[in-house]
Amino acid sequence: MSIKPFIDDALRERIIAAPESLLDDAAIMRALVAANERAMGSNVVDLRGIAMDRLESRLDRLEDTHRSVIAAAYENLAGTNQINRAVLRLLDANKFETFLKDLGGDIADILRVDSLKLVLESEHREADPALERLGDVVRAAPKGYIDDYVSLGRGNAERQVTLRQVHPDHSGLYGRKAEYIRSEACLKLDFGPNRRPGMLLLGSEDPHHFSPQQGTDLLTFFAGVFERVMRRWLG
Repeated sequence: MSIKPFIDDALRERIIAAPESLLDDAAIMRALVAANERAMGSNVVDLRGIAMDRLESRLDRLEDTHRSVIAAAYENLAGTNQINRAVLRLLDANKFETFLKDLGGDIADILRVDSLKLVLESEHREADPALERLGDVVRAAPKGYIDDYVSLGRGNAERQVTLRQVHPDHSGLYGRKAEYIRSEACLKLDFGPNRRPGMLLLGSEDPHHFSPQQGTDLLTFFAGVFERVMRRWLG
C-alpha cells in the first residue's frame, strides 16, 4: 500500500533534487530536529540533538565574538587615521599663532571634540596674564595646578593620559562651554628640563566619548608628538 505524500509534488521533487539546500538553512534544520524529538516521545533522550544544540550555541558565541573583533578593529583603524590626520595638521603651522588657532579649530574638529584647551603652568603664584593673551585656546594656571586637576586633588598624577566622565566644570578651563562638557581627556605634557608642565584638555558633550575603559595608546602618541612640536616653538 502506498502512502500519499503530505507535501506538494513539485516541492518534494525540488527537495529530492537539491537536499543540501535544507542542510544550509538553519531554521529548517531546527524545525526538523524539533519534529524528530516530538516523534520520539519524552522517554527518549536524543544525545545527538543535545550535542547539536550545544554546538549551535558555541557557534553563535563565536560569531558574536568575531563580529566584536571586527568592529573593534575598524574602530581602532578609524582612531589611528584620526590621530594621524591631527598630527599632520600640527606639523603644518609655520607660525605659533597659526599653530594655536589650528589647535582650537581644525585639530579639535579632526579629533571630534567640542573643546580643546592648552593649559600652561606659570612660575608665578597667580595665572600669568601674558599666556591668556595668546588666545582663547590657551589657559594659564599656577604652579602645581595640572597634577591637582588630573588627580582631583589627591596628589601627584602619574598617568600621562586620563579619560573620565565629568560633571559640569566650574574650573573655568572650558570657558562658555563649561556647563555642557560631560567627558574629558587630560593629556599631561612634558616640555623638557627647567620648564613647567602643560596639559591638553579635550572635552566632549557626549558623556561616553571618553571613559576609563578605553585604550589610551593613540592619545599617548598624540601627546608625545605635541610635546615635541611645542618644544620647537618654545626654543
